[in-house]
Amino acid sequence: MSAIFQNYARYPLTFVKGEGARLTDENGRVFLDFGCGISVVNLGHSHPHVTKAIQEQAATLIHTSNLYRNPLQEQLADRLSRCGFGGDVFFCNSGAEANEAALKLARIYTNKKYDGKRSRVLTLQNSFHGRTYMTLSATGQDKVKKGFEPIMECFTHIRGGDFGSFLNEVKKGDVGAIILEIVQGEGGLEMLPRDYLVEVSEYCAKYDILLILDEIQTGFGRTGDIFAYKHYGITPDIMTLAKGIANGVPMGAVMAKHEVAEYLSAGTHGSTFGGNYLACAAAHAVLDVMTEKGFMLQVREKGDWFLGKLAEIFHQTEVTVHGTALMSGVKVPGRQKEFIENCMKNGLIVIPAGNDVVRIYPPLTVTYEELEEGLALIRKSASEMGIGD
Repeated sequence: MSAIFQNYARYPLTFVKGEGARLTDENGRVFLDFGCGISVVNLGHSHPHVTKAIQEQAATLIHTSNLYRNPLQEQLADRLSRCGFGGDVFFCNSGAEANEAALKLARIYTNKKYDGKRSRVLTLQNSFHGRTYMTLSATGQDKVKKGFEPIMECFTHIRGGDFGSFLNEVKKGDVGAIILEIVQGEGGLEMLPRDYLVEVSEYCAKYDILLILDEIQTGFGRTGDIFAYKHYGITPDIMTLAKGIANGVPMGAVMAKHEVAEYLSAGTHGSTFGGNYLACAAAHAVLDVMTEKGFMLQVREKGDWFLGKLAEIFHQTEVTVHGTALMSGVKVPGRQKEFIENCMKNGLIVIPAGNDVVRIYPPLTVTYEELEEGLALIRKSASEMGIGD
């Protein structure tokens, strides 16, 4: 047995090559990848423009730390800010680090403005915000916390989509922030209602409660826009990003309104690797592609078409189709593991979410022919289990 930690229940597959929507294993078998490394490789494997940027940057300069100015990082922050709500940007290495930084920012903001009297943070039941100590405490799933108790006590988990539940807590006067995912990826592709998001956003703006949107999984095109919040006409105070930001090069980011971001002054937070030259070069290349005219439109069109076809397969069965655009999946009560393994046996990679949901995340660059191929493999896998048409 390898000396590596055994903290992952890995599938018995070893991939040696990736190209577009396909992965090749060590035996030469080719799989269709509709998992994208958990929504990380959103532009597909070895995207030529991203690969070229990484190669050129690796041959030039990879890392200097954040002790010195990094023009590539400054330019990337400006580009992200223009794509988002005009906030300031902090770079780190992962989604958990981004949420950790966002929660620290919320804490220092409310502590300084309200003398430590607004220390509580609301999060949603069934949410997932990471596996660091603070972010697992924020997560609304007990299985993530098991064995690590006692967790931090500053988090209160409320029902998503229930504005009354939100009001009951904020009216106690000690809430400084709420962190939520518009679509709960790890929580089973549960989507928050538009009315709820608007009501929470308006209340937060009126009473200076920070609205933190965790866009780690929904960001970078997965829902058919660069960020999911843009579909709802709301604006967060803080937004966290990672996964698809650099198409596989580890990177995370926090975007915050300037009047909030300024509370993290020099020496209050940092990251040795965050926003290094290599990651920034990859992220610039990702933005080059994703901001091309028509890119997000084709994601939405493919996503709508795919969700419709997926629903046809499971028409009149207990399996339900969830998601939006190319952030899609199916709920197969009690048979999640079986379904994933059956798809894998047939040559399709899909990934679990929650206890019963299977996430189906094709690359945003997928072709209609590849989507048809994936649907055929899903239909075959479902049929072999006695579900689907």
